[in-house]
Amino acid sequence: MPQIKKLTFLSVAATIAFAGQALAHAHLKAAAPASDSTVKQPPSELDLTFTEGLNLKFSGAKLTGPGKAAVETGEGSLMDGDMTLMVPVSQKLTPGKYTVEWHVLSTDGHKTNGTYSFTVAP
Repeated sequence: MPQIKKLTFLSVAATIAFAGQALAHAHLKAAAPASDSTVKQPPSELDLTFTEGLNLKFSGAKLTGPGKAAVETGEGSLMDGDMTLMVPVSQKLTPGKYTVEWHVLSTDGHKTNGTYSFTVAP
């Protein structure tokens, strides 16, 4: 019987260890403009807030507009204890749907990426 308890303990410990590793990634917590939102005023910047601090050198975002046309953006910077990536939007956005494609490296070395969309409709 003690062998079964030992195996159960090891199984539970391994599950907890792997779950902890999965949680140790920077996940997008909030964005401005928000995901699936419609804004009347075209944004002058993208603010992406994550669950962990970021390494700016290996983090960034690309913005595409209607027809998947690339939108010019400036150099990103970090705010809020390195948890918010701010990317200036260099050109005025026209009405339509836009997609933000982001990639980040958290300060603990984990890479994550994702996409979301918002619409400009004045």
